[in-house]
Amino acid sequence: MPDPVPTPDPVPPVAVVERLDRLDTGQIRQVLALAGAASATDGTDPLPEQVTIALDSAAPARHLTLADTHRTLVGYAHLDLADPAAPVAELVVHPAHRRRGYGRRLLAELLDAVDPAAPLRIWAHGDHPSAAALALDHGFTRDRVLLQLRRRLTAPLPEPTLPAGVRLRAFVPGRDDAAWVALNATAFADHPEQGRWGLPQLRARMAQPWFDPAGFLLAEDTAGRLLGFHWTKVHADAAVGEVYVLGVDPTAHGGGLGRALTLAGLRHLAGAGLPRAMLYVDESNTAAVRLYTRLGFLRWSADVSYRRP
Repeated sequence: MPDPVPTPDPVPPVAVVERLDRLDTGQIRQVLALAGAASATDGTDPLPEQVTIALDSAAPARHLTLADTHRTLVGYAHLDLADPAAPVAELVVHPAHRRRGYGRRLLAELLDAVDPAAPLRIWAHGDHPSAAALALDHGFTRDRVLLQLRRRLTAPLPEPTLPAGVRLRAFVPGRDDAAWVALNATAFADHPEQGRWGLPQLRARMAQPWFDPAGFLLAEDTAGRLLGFHWTKVHADAAVGEVYVLGVDPTAHGGGLGRALTLAGLRHLAGAGLPRAMLYVDESNTAAVRLYTRLGFLRWSADVSYRRP
């Protein structure tokens, strides 16, 4: 959700919203350019990775584009319909076209595009006060907070201590795919997004330029059963590495495997010469927040999900 400040000025009637099931190549370029402009202004990406990957896929979604009188794309909203009973949306307005009511127009179109009884959730990346005001005006309540934490990788990192009988190795594409998907589903059984990943979601990310199996660490027991993983990511500007996904089988909880995997991944990123690391964690996951804080991570920013009751 962008940061349009509430304004009494109406949207010019020539502003046109289109609802599309698919975007063509040109439209995808325009959406990515708009998102890039917003990111440069706001300091945070308005569209998360799962949305940018889905722009050119056949994933069940609705794309709302808003153009001005010059047919310039000034706003975009993405409506994820993977679960029609619980739709999720993001919306962004170009920084040069804010304070004109475009955010409100897109939000009105989103509300019109879903079942009124559905508990629509909209993400505000960066937790802008004006996004909170827009949500409040339309009856949305604050639902989830996703924290971004960061840590300097130039600071000392302890040596990871693995539980007895556990070893680490790199992910092998084509061999570990199904086993990893099964472990991910188990580790994130209660997570509303991560737990739904299957082979298509895994392979879509394996096809990304940043994917490196050497930074996808797996923990296994002496029988070769996967117990946990730490999937790292190096961002395109090579200035930050990410604790992309970290999970542990519930049967292996309590033995220090999560801490060991975290340290192993961070040491891998530090060995690649990256100056800092980042990660996302639900604010409500107090155990994970406590673990990362003890390892030197500090709060950087927050994304907020607003939910329509």
